[in-house]
Amino acid sequence: MELHIAKNTQELSENLAAWISNYIQEVLQDQPIFTWALSGGSTPKQLYTLLTKEPYKLIIPWERIHFFWGDERAVPFEDERNNARMAYDTLLNVVGVPSENIHVMRTDIEPGAAAAEYEKILQKYFEDSDTTFDLVLLGMGDDGHTLSLFPGTEVVHEKKAWVKAFFLKAQDMFRITLTAPVVNDAACVIFMATGTGKALTLKSVIEGDFNAEKFPSQLIRPQDGELHWFVDEAAAGALEM
Repeated sequence: MELHIAKNTQELSENLAAWISNYIQEVLQDQPIFTWALSGGSTPKQLYTLLTKEPYKLIIPWERIHFFWGDERAVPFEDERNNARMAYDTLLNVVGVPSENIHVMRTDIEPGAAAAEYEKILQKYFEDSDTTFDLVLLGMGDDGHTLSLFPGTEVVHEKKAWVKAFFLKAQDMFRITLTAPVVNDAACVIFMATGTGKALTLKSVIEGDFNAEKFPSQLIRPQDGELHWFVDEAAAGALEM
């Protein structure tokens, strides 16, 4: 695990934009396409916006990147809570990614059917590969959740399925999510975490005893890939360094 600490959210986003740009170009020297699972929520918005500006808009070969999602709320695309809509608005539409390169978790069909359909798409992409995604971008909630792997939910214990749908009572909605096994087979996983509200949770996730039932972010431990945490000083405040 590699820890990258920035002074604030702006510096973190700038550092990560540069890192991701270099990584994409490096990977694409050896293969025709790059597969990236995006994160929803508010934390990556600044990153996505930076990537739409020069130099990244020009130097990243967007037509060779295939986009996926880590999780989704089962709400219509038009709903502001929809993760895909956020990524379209802040990144995908701006840089002109070809529509055939964008693979959303559908919310216009029953959630279980959407999860099964998404798993088939992923298996088609990665059936002949030793890894899954080239990059998975994740966030971490104040409660230690990542993706839609929330503390105390059954999906935290999933060992086989790559995608699951379930009803989250606390939010009164269905969620569709990648599971830990498919993410842990990725070539590179990056967490973003910012703010003092995440400081104690981050300390528990990185330095504490393993307790995935309480802190599902601890489940993300790539088998053979890289794991990076990009955090600001506020989020890193409780770490022992």
